[in-house]
Amino acid sequence: MYTASDKQGDYAKFKQKASVQSAHCQGAWAERPTYLNQVNHMLPNGTSIEKVILAEPRGFCAGVDRAVEAVRSALRTFGAPLYVRHQIVHNRFVLEALEREGAIFVEDLDEVPEGQRVIFSAHGVAPREWERARARRLRVIDATCPLVTKVHSEVERYAGEDRTVILVGHAGHEEVKGTLGVAPGKVVLVGTVEEAEALNLLDSNRVAAVTQTTLSVDDTSEIMATLKRRFPAIATPKTDDICYATQNRQNAVKELVAVTDAILVVGSRQSSNANRMVEVARMRGARAYLVDSLADVEPAMLAEVHALGLTASASSPDWLVEEIVDAFVSRGAAVELLKLKEERIHFPLPKPADA
Repeated sequence: MYTASDKQGDYAKFKQKASVQSAHCQGAWAERPTYLNQVNHMLPNGTSIEKVILAEPRGFCAGVDRAVEAVRSALRTFGAPLYVRHQIVHNRFVLEALEREGAIFVEDLDEVPEGQRVIFSAHGVAPREWERARARRLRVIDATCPLVTKVHSEVERYAGEDRTVILVGHAGHEEVKGTLGVAPGKVVLVGTVEEAEALNLLDSNRVAAVTQTTLSVDDTSEIMATLKRRFPAIATPKTDDICYATQNRQNAVKELVAVTDAILVVGSRQSSNANRMVEVARMRGARAYLVDSLADVEPAMLAEVHALGLTASASSPDWLVEEIVDAFVSRGAAVELLKLKEERIHFPLPKPADA
């Protein structure tokens, strides 16, 4: 008979292996800060959950890991205070941990004292922010995701060719704000098929298109098809702008739908990719819920659920997932891994500002 203690033993072996893998790609963030341990008094001691199916890949992508480690590395090297323009990632637990280490998050460079050190977040910034930083003698460490930097370079090149650049993305997203600012007046934002159909350009032969990196192929394919039909001469990058991690995590959610009764996505409501992962599951008929942590898991989410799918957005550290897994394993659930593919991408840390 397969007992609860057998399940505990299997999970211990699985967790040990997973922790080693996580440590390679997530540094110290493979371990959870003890002061951030979450509890959930709403969860009953006995649940219907027989197994938790963990999606892989999940959690931190290479760009987010690079940005977070850039802040921590700078704090170790230069000490506090260290200013960070905008939230380095959209996850309150990560932000709280970095604040405890001495990071100060600001929304405007005017909040940074002249001559101080500041980090630009993974979402990237418009060139005018660099100009403002130089004017105030700020020492900048650029933690912009390399995939976002690639899009900025494409926009700059297309605008230099006197093309109107269509940016497929979500209005108001921090990454989009920065990309729009690369070539003011030459970039047009399109967020829906309807907007693509209604687009009216002066020269339909001098057009290019790029996309927000944190969208997926599913998000953009119909819009891009519409643009290519309406503007046959449209120029597009040789390689996809879509973030590999966004697509991989959404693909893993699709696989979870087929083998689970409900899915929990660990992520912030501020996170575009976290919300989209929930939408992808729901579009396929799944019960899917966005939770910040174990504390947000409600009994109603688990009603009549025997196989629970679990994953995390690209801005969520894996220790938030581990806490949820631990809670169900302690109640007798087994753990299975649904592995879609292995991610081996690693981005080196940005060069630090001069001391």
